[in-house]
Amino acid sequence: MFKKLLTASALTLALTAPQAHAEKIVFAIGGSPQSLQGQTAKLFADKLQERLGDAHQVEYYDSAQLGDERQLVQKMRLGTVNLAAISSIMSSISDDFALFDLPFLVQDREHLLKIDEQIVMTELAASAEARGLKVLSTWENGFRQITNNDRPITTPEDLKGLKIRTPQSEWRTMMFTQWGSNPTPMAFSEVFVGLQTGVVDGQENPLTNIEGAKLNEVQKYLSMTDHVYSPIWLIAGMDGWNKLPAEVQAAIRETAREAQQWSLDEGERMDKDLIEAFAAAGMQVNHADKAAFMAASQPVYDRFAEQVGNGKQLVDKAIALGN
Repeated sequence: MFKKLLTASALTLALTAPQAHAEKIVFAIGGSPQSLQGQTAKLFADKLQERLGDAHQVEYYDSAQLGDERQLVQKMRLGTVNLAAISSIMSSISDDFALFDLPFLVQDREHLLKIDEQIVMTELAASAEARGLKVLSTWENGFRQITNNDRPITTPEDLKGLKIRTPQSEWRTMMFTQWGSNPTPMAFSEVFVGLQTGVVDGQENPLTNIEGAKLNEVQKYLSMTDHVYSPIWLIAGMDGWNKLPAEVQAAIRETAREAQQWSLDEGERMDKDLIEAFAAAGMQVNHADKAAFMAASQPVYDRFAEQVGNGKQLVDKAIALGN
């Protein structure tokens, strides 16, 4: 009788205890949970866990808990992180990704989806694979705007002398140098304190990132430039990706597609709402002279065509997709 009770108790414990040998899938981002990047990543993590069930445990970390984007790329190559959402630093890994650092290239989100299908998931993805990274999906980071504490930015001349934080991307620093500012590359997790202490005068980010990191609380002026559309790429290390079972790979891809559409829809909605919210909270909002910025940007396109082997081909193809 005692033996039967012990067996029954052991069975109950086995059924109710957490899966001791559940395979872990570690997913990390550098952004805050309040940002659109963070919201999209959390949606993805939750839906992926639902799809995979108890056999796998999705461990999700935001706010650079496992490192900034450069560190996450290294950890994916080492296999200690399975998935990460990576943005502007992809251009430092492969010059082809600097296509998305070119000013005023992406017209709207419909144009982005065409570029994603016909350029990102073909040529850019192949370039990333050659460097040990697997591109799985393109999510929204958003159209970037400029904030600062000195003056409204209407033309490139208004940027002269201002220290503007940029991502750790040589192309973004080149762009802001061309426009006359003093670009200061800095990890996103350091931007709030940098603005608060005056290490930098301003920064450039999508509205959802500005709100998510509360940068609006330490900035006076918001200038709507739409100068770059920044995607977020869902990335895996090639070695780690190839070790995943086919059904897990399929679940990741399907969940990533759902997250992509959600992020684009939510980004468009939030852009409209946040302009009003920032203005109501006291930020001075102005719309920049885009024609003046475009005229000052041609050297960036020329440099891209010279430095990137197939740069002109990528640019021509992207522009044609917008037409």
